[in-house]
Amino acid sequence: MQMDRPDQACGEGSGALPCLCAPLAYPYIPVQGENPPRYQRAEALQTGTLFPGLNLPFKAAIQAKTPMPNTALAELMALDFAVDELGLYLTTHPTDQEVLDLYWTYVQLANEGRQKYQKLYGPLLQTDRPADGSYAWLKDPWPWERGGSE
Repeated sequence: MQMDRPDQACGEGSGALPCLCAPLAYPYIPVQGENPPRYQRAEALQTGTLFPGLNLPFKAAIQAKTPMPNTALAELMALDFAVDELGLYLTTHPTDQEVLDLYWTYVQLANEGRQKYQKLYGPLLQTDRPADGSYAWLKDPWPWERGGSE
């Protein structure tokens, strides 16, 4: 059966899917202003967003069950997360100089932290080259087993 409009067969407020009708969704997308408030890096990683205005309520239950340890690896994860979040923000707000400066500061901190971590514990990525030039990705113990999480 061919229809001119999918909503004719599904009814008002529904759309056609292959072989089914489904209710339409009405998304709400918050718009950020310039230089919005921000969480600290570790809290942003734990919350799942750098910006409190984008916080999702269900994340509170997850936060309570999964506390982030205070480790060098957790700090690198928080820095990388903040860099990604700030990069997404700058995509829509490229003239926000304060956030741009913070972005480059976090990029530099993450790079420095990654170098220090790798000197102490070994490569973080399969493509990271150890100081001795070997292929160390699959060597035991893994970085977090040698104290990378202490």
